[in-house]
Amino acid sequence: MTFACGYKWQKLKEHFGSSYNGTPVEYSPEEEPLGTGGAIRRALAGHGSEDLFIVANGDIVTDLPLGRMVEAHRQAGEITASMLVVPYRSRFGVVKIDKLRMVRGFEEKPAFPDVWINGGIYVLNARKAMKSLPEKGDIERETFPKLVSHGELLSYPHYGEWWFVDSLKDLKEVEEAMQPAD
Repeated sequence: MTFACGYKWQKLKEHFGSSYNGTPVEYSPEEEPLGTGGAIRRALAGHGSEDLFIVANGDIVTDLPLGRMVEAHRQAGEITASMLVVPYRSRFGVVKIDKLRMVRGFEEKPAFPDVWINGGIYVLNARKAMKSLPEKGDIERETFPKLVSHGELLSYPHYGEWWFVDSLKDLKEVEEAMQPAD
């Protein structure tokens, strides 16, 4: 496992050390911000070029069956990357109004199953991905558009649990959702 990390990366090292639950841990700290693409490129450097790599944003919590995603990537053939996609869920409640502007209902943080977003977990063919990853820049803005134009980015739709944890409020919601039912 390799952490691509920046600001206060030593805190990760203090927590995980060089091995966590029997898994070796490496660190790829940035001296200056490289963007997601540059950070992934740096973390992949020096690893076997034929290896598959799983990249996960550190602010994602999910019940994704990762083994199935890896298998779907392998079955797709010579694809460069697979991307987890999840249905868009509004961070806000939605107010339903009619033509007369009368409020007719509320829906708290609805999901829109016909709108997909990047779920922040990827399976990469290292050799092929290194050709498209920037030295500095984001995988989402630079690498993925190139892969799309060449037909080399596979989506992996997931309808299960998925949270983006960007605030204490988000963390509290995840903790509440993960509590066992009485």
